[in-house]
Amino acid sequence: MGQVTGKVSPLAPATIAELPPIHGVRLATASAGIRYEGRTDVLLAVLEKGTAVAGVLTRSKCPSAPVEWCRSRFAQGRARALVVNSGNANAFTGAKGIAAVKRTAALAAEAVGCKTGEVFIASTGVIGEPLDAEVIGRVLRSTALAARPENWRAAARAIMTTDTFPKLATATAKLGKAEVRINGIAKGSGMIAPDMATMLAFVFTDAPIAAPVLRSILRQETVDTFNAVTVDGDTSTSDTLLIFATGTAVSRGAPAIKSMGDKRAADFRRALHAVLANLAEQIARDGEGARKLVRVHVKGAVSKNSARKIALSIANSPLVKTAIAGEDANWGRVVMAVGKAGEPANRDKLAIFFGDIRVAAAGARDPSYDEKKVSVYMKRDVIDLTVDLKLGRGTDRVLTCDLTKEYVAINGDYRS
Repeated sequence: MGQVTGKVSPLAPATIAELPPIHGVRLATASAGIRYEGRTDVLLAVLEKGTAVAGVLTRSKCPSAPVEWCRSRFAQGRARALVVNSGNANAFTGAKGIAAVKRTAALAAEAVGCKTGEVFIASTGVIGEPLDAEVIGRVLRSTALAARPENWRAAARAIMTTDTFPKLATATAKLGKAEVRINGIAKGSGMIAPDMATMLAFVFTDAPIAAPVLRSILRQETVDTFNAVTVDGDTSTSDTLLIFATGTAVSRGAPAIKSMGDKRAADFRRALHAVLANLAEQIARDGEGARKLVRVHVKGAVSKNSARKIALSIANSPLVKTAIAGEDANWGRVVMAVGKAGEPANRDKLAIFFGDIRVAAAGARDPSYDEKKVSVYMKRDVIDLTVDLKLGRGTDRVLTCDLTKEYVAINGDYRS
């Protein structure tokens, strides 16, 4: 494990995961000068022939050109390369944006030695500014030659924008009698809302899983991971989650998974969920200006879907988030957020907890409320806020962070 250094979020993990190589995946980064000088801003992943691909993309009605490119390539289910740039989202860029994606794919295909349609592309950064594909193209050939299996840390850094630390996670799973590896990297700090995928994330595995099965598994495991994270309630134009399966573990005896109901994939699903959940929490921990990780729990709802809507109403409330930033257990704001969600709730039944301290119940402040005890709890870095509706068996959890003055400063200066 490597130590986190430099100016990073106070919620950053104490160490950054060291990811082992995955057979069939080679990575390299470059500094193209897209927005910032002296920063790596291009990532190229070179993939084994026959690599399966699946993804989940933003539901924004104003998607970026790279999102539309990826969406049009999923049907073929195969990938040989991934190109990611930071500093420019290539979103709201019209015909120029579409042309830039096509040109980038063509240049990457030439550098890697594959078909243009086998190249997947993602971009992150400022919206509305044209992206010059030739700037990226100038570094692709040398980047392809420099690609190595061990360059995970560099890859995670190259896709950062306002992130304060690189986000990496890894896990192993049993597939038949063979061990398979899953590695993931992600970026995300602001413009984070659960409408898939809330950021950029790229997952790689050597498991031999067919693209349709991979797609089904990924969508299901996204529900309670990346789709249960919100920083500011804003869904990006560029949200992209891609998974690539090289299938090279076949050589070690891993069985090929070709059907949705194959029970041999159960441990793979568990491990994939762990990687996605780990990356999702790192994104919440790196929320722009964040000083507290907030876990919003809702139980006793009429359904899980209802619990999710209420949890998001709480997690996205600026009043709740600023109260937590001020270390104030303001249950009145929580009640407000529950009430505005539009879901079944009964004011005189619900209870509210900060940690294991019940602060409100039965329509009023808890009779045993102790301001000093709650104040001590609110100084923690991780806050658990629980609402028990006492109406049913529906439960859910959403991750968010507090809302500080630094969030305004970061986003007020973003294009400056």
